[in-house]
Amino acid sequence: MRRIAGSLYARTALTLAIAFIVFQMAASWVVYRTVIVPVAERSADDLAGLIVLSAQTWVELPPETRAAFERELARRHGLRLTTVDVGATAEPPRFAFRRQIEAALARRAAEAVELRGVPGTAAVWIDLPVGGHDLRVGFFPQRYAVRPPLTALVVIVLGTLLSLLTALFLVRRITVPLARAAQAARQVGAGQLPEPLPETGPAELAELARRFNTMATEVRDLLDNRTTLLGGISHDLRTPMTRLQLNLELLRDAPSPARIDRALADLGDMNRLIAGYLDLARTTRPEAAARFDLAALLAELAQEAGVAWSGAPACTVDAGPLAVRQILANLIQNALRYGGAAVELGLECGDQAVRVTVRDAGPGIPEAQLEKVFRPFYRIENSRSQATGGTGLGLAIVRQLAETNGWEVTLRNRAGGGLEAVLEIRR
Repeated sequence: MRRIAGSLYARTALTLAIAFIVFQMAASWVVYRTVIVPVAERSADDLAGLIVLSAQTWVELPPETRAAFERELARRHGLRLTTVDVGATAEPPRFAFRRQIEAALARRAAEAVELRGVPGTAAVWIDLPVGGHDLRVGFFPQRYAVRPPLTALVVIVLGTLLSLLTALFLVRRITVPLARAAQAARQVGAGQLPEPLPETGPAELAELARRFNTMATEVRDLLDNRTTLLGGISHDLRTPMTRLQLNLELLRDAPSPARIDRALADLGDMNRLIAGYLDLARTTRPEAAARFDLAALLAELAQEAGVAWSGAPACTVDAGPLAVRQILANLIQNALRYGGAAVELGLECGDQAVRVTVRDAGPGIPEAQLEKVFRPFYRIENSRSQATGGTGLGLAIVRQLAETNGWEVTLRNRAGGGLEAVLEIRR
């Protein structure tokens, strides 16, 4: 119960309900003061005018016609006019706007007027001395008393209910997707992959669901990569460590420079593996952008790798220089390992994007595996021998570095044979 009361839906609904109730109370007070009271005062003044005018007319009429006038007044207006004492000594029945009627009668009669009632009847009587006669005028409040405009009250009540229901519906449309997102976030935090959130509704909520789904997928991929990374570490380090342990045991009995060299080679393999894992782990954070000449960087990388490079005009970009260097170095190394020495570099410096191309003349990659080779530890050949290939992390590092920094890396087979790798940096 406490959780429901503290939810966004409950708090928003309560806030809207209070706001609408306060608004309707203020609106009702304004309607009462500006509509109901003025109408009641005018109606009370009309009734007081009719009573005083009837009394004055009765006095001016000949005595023989007064009885007929009294009957006509009762039939048409429900007023009782008589000189007989009707015994009006009790408090009159309660009715709306009595104060306005008493004030109007006092104003018309130019003296204080007190309403009285007759026990057992619904009529209200007043004593009205006119022209030397003590007249008694009676009327029925249910006919003359001004009733509050029930239609206006019904409209106010219905408007309040409709406004509240509409507000609650809109709040629910907003809070339900947020509650789903919160539940999905808890699942992601627990290492689970939740069902994709529906990307519907208002543009802001649809965008939030779209970005959350993307984030959940990326988090799941990171968890999978972590699991794969740990599995790869366990698998790849076990072989050189076993060889190293064997060589150390053999060195106890027969020291040999060859065994020492093999032990050092195993240590070198382990260092390369660990360096690759660390490089992959660092790719989860983007590098700060800096302005540098991409053509000069390509010339430097070509010279280090021994690749022919014809040069290109200066091409200045704003990007992470270390990330770009690592991506291109891995692509060049991959092309040299699998495509032979015939590696070509290309640079297209456009206004919207910059593209660096690394081409080789190797056997290429089957179309079905062009995306799979970006997975950690995925290799086309079955072995993990350094003679036939690396650890299977090079292209995984390339793809993750590119995605982290907002770039794009693609692979495609060349029509004349070989593979073409393209790094695209948008300006």
